[in-house]
Amino acid sequence: MKESDWKKFKQIKELALERFCAGALADFDEAIHVEEISHHGRYLYLYKLVENADKRLSLLFDGHSRSRAQRQLMFIRSEGLVEDHELEGMSDEFLNATKPE
Repeated sequence: MKESDWKKFKQIKELALERFCAGALADFDEAIHVEEISHHGRYLYLYKLVENADKRLSLLFDGHSRSRAQRQLMFIRSEGLVEDHELEGMSDEFLNATKPE
């Protein structure tokens, strides 16, 4: 992995983490305010949302190494957590290897 790709990836990963967390928090807030469900039902729903978000967070962001960067960027891109213009400056080789399937 080129040094320039690594530096750019670190920035993208940090931005994507913030976006992921903002989305998860918005989902949690929405779940808390569903008045058609009992308090207990909302609690259980929120618990499942947090559990699922935690699993996704782990898959997307756990481990920070060059060996995991390609796979992580592919997942981050497939989740829509990075804009195309934010990928500018990365090598074509790295971008092609991280295109979501």
